[in-house]
Amino acid sequence: MNKDKRYQILSRLRAENPNPQTELIYHSNFELLIAVMLSAQATDVSVNKATVKLYAVANTPQSIFELGEDGLKQYIKTIGLFNSKAANVIKTCKILTDAHNSIVPDDREALEALPGVGRKTANVVLNTAFGKAAMAVDTHIFRLSNRIKFAPGKTVRKVEDRLMKVIPDEFILDAHHWFILHGRYVCTARNPRCGACVIYDLCEYKNKKTDLD
Repeated sequence: MNKDKRYQILSRLRAENPNPQTELIYHSNFELLIAVMLSAQATDVSVNKATVKLYAVANTPQSIFELGEDGLKQYIKTIGLFNSKAANVIKTCKILTDAHNSIVPDDREALEALPGVGRKTANVVLNTAFGKAAMAVDTHIFRLSNRIKFAPGKTVRKVEDRLMKVIPDEFILDAHHWFILHGRYVCTARNPRCGACVIYDLCEYKNKKTDLD
């Protein structure tokens, strides 16, 4: 895919959704961090259902730490992998309290040093909370980048690096959200909704639908 076509794709996604937002519900950088940690291999909907109850009683590193693992599990037990996530969240809250004055750090190294925070989670926080150029490649972005040939790559990291290289600066802060939402609701895994796609004519997916009814 050439540079001009990529620019047109990003321009159309921006026109369709000028101010994209994550679908995770949060009211602080800390709430965002915890929500993203909980969202691994889980839907945003399931995370929001759990955190709305959790944050009503505990929404700071100290207050969640004081719940303890067993107490936290009662709020997040409907989310996949809740046992390991509870352990990591409690450890992360302790580190934030002891080493960061209960403030979520705004640099990658410090974020990735937190238990349960990998590169993808760090990228989401850096981008969404701190407005930094970062691309968190989830299953939707990985599929979309390869399917339409926007930034093909065999690994998540290769796709991330390619996206960071080919996306112009004017789009980089919002591209993460556009691609996730487009992959989640339009260019879906099993049955892409080509008839509802604003970039259909620019897409290079060899199996895209020709019957758009």
